[in-house]
Amino acid sequence: MIADFFRLVVSTLIHRKLRSVLTVLGIVIGITAVVALISLGKGLQFAINEQFNSVGTNRVIVRPAGNNFGPPTTGTGSSKITEHDIDIIKKIDGVSFTFGFLLDPGKIESNSKTKFGYIQGIPDDPSKYGSISSIFEVVKGRSFKPGDRSKAIIGNDLANKDAFFGKPLNVGDKITIEGKTFDIIGIRKKTGNPVWDQIFIIPITTHRAMFNSGDKFAIVNVEVSSSSTPDIVADKIKKELRKDRHLKEGEEDFAVETSAELLASFNTVLGVVQAVLIGIATISLVVGGVGIMNTMYTSVLERTKDIGILKSIGAKDSDILILFLIESGTIGLIGGIIGTAIGIGLGKLVEFVALQIWGTPLIKAEFPPYLIIGALMFSFIVGSIAGILPARQASKMNPVDALRYE
Repeated sequence: MIADFFRLVVSTLIHRKLRSVLTVLGIVIGITAVVALISLGKGLQFAINEQFNSVGTNRVIVRPAGNNFGPPTTGTGSSKITEHDIDIIKKIDGVSFTFGFLLDPGKIESNSKTKFGYIQGIPDDPSKYGSISSIFEVVKGRSFKPGDRSKAIIGNDLANKDAFFGKPLNVGDKITIEGKTFDIIGIRKKTGNPVWDQIFIIPITTHRAMFNSGDKFAIVNVEVSSSSTPDIVADKIKKELRKDRHLKEGEEDFAVETSAELLASFNTVLGVVQAVLIGIATISLVVGGVGIMNTMYTSVLERTKDIGILKSIGAKDSDILILFLIESGTIGLIGGIIGTAIGIGLGKLVEFVALQIWGTPLIKAEFPPYLIIGALMFSFIVGSIAGILPARQASKMNPVDALRYE
């Protein structure tokens, strides 16, 4: 009997093509948006997790308080991390290596073009800082060595795209940073982060003189030894810095975070943003559900005589109810199938554009099975719920009155 119901439903939908298409449209838009947004959110989350794992989870980050948004620039505020703080951190049990870097916006000139970008200052000899030096791994040319002053390392995008200075930069080229000429000696490994892939890196001593940053740091990286854990070391750093600065707990003018805490914070923010966007997309599903309800009410009126005939030949109220519920659920499911397919295509398109135009592998589209199955089930449920009232109205019709309906 269910098979007969489905055949009847399909026949009805085909007979009313335009109405069916318009009814399905709301569900299609909603499911497309939900699938695309969730897939891109999951892909971004997966890519960020990979980034953190590749850098290492045995890290603690120390930075001035209040520098929560955007790249961690050195800044000019009263809150600061200095060489003195690094000396304190180095003495803490469980600390393997530590070093700070600087980051400031500046003017860069090359090929008769002027751009503004971020200038990063790192230690003149990163190799002596253990595995932390992997953050600045060079894929072409070399890294800094003691004595380098007018040398620069560039982000990977600057060597592979011509959108910045009209042509890609390469090892051996010269660039001018804040009026000073530098020789490019290396190209940094691609990170997938647009800020770091478009960075200009110079020796920290040169950076200090250029930006007059004194002994401040934008961020201090701390590598934790195998004999301790990031959480324990982070607590010790907070305690020692508070003691040195004569601050009580909660009054800190600095922030100490582990890699796991940074990742958790990012995932929390990403989750909130994704939830808001999905909530907006869900409005389309609600509108689609209302559309299905209106269509089903119209369908009930148009098929009043058909309902009377079915009841007169023995169809039960439950049969009529099921028939119209299957029809509304099928409309929702069709919208779900089309929306899911478009959502997958849209997600992959965004991933392709991000890789080809922006050069970032961070924007990926992931489609776990539960996302596809959930989207289809949800669309069917929305359709079925939207059809409950019209289906109930149809099932309660008196067969005699239905046959007399004009």
